[in-house]
Amino acid sequence: MPELTSIGRSVASRRKKLKISQSALAQAAGISRATLGALENGRSGELGFSKVAKILGALGLELKVSEAQPQRPTLDELLEEDRDDKDLDRRG
Repeated sequence: MPELTSIGRSVASRRKKLKISQSALAQAAGISRATLGALENGRSGELGFSKVAKILGALGLELKVSEAQPQRPTLDELLEEDRDDKDLDRRG
């Protein structure tokens, strides 16, 4: 799931691409312009999901849920990869 700062950058980029002012987007989403500005500038510590969903909806965007991918391989995965590499070395 993207972090709020990443969502804010995406919102600002999409809003600018669509040539919509912060005030117009805030009004369409039913939030304050200050809240939208804080989101876009990475200053909104926390923001409720319903507000984020309204902002995204007003821009024709959506959040998608997917299974989290591990950032780093596990020790078992590294050991298995090492075994596979050694098997390839023996064959070649």
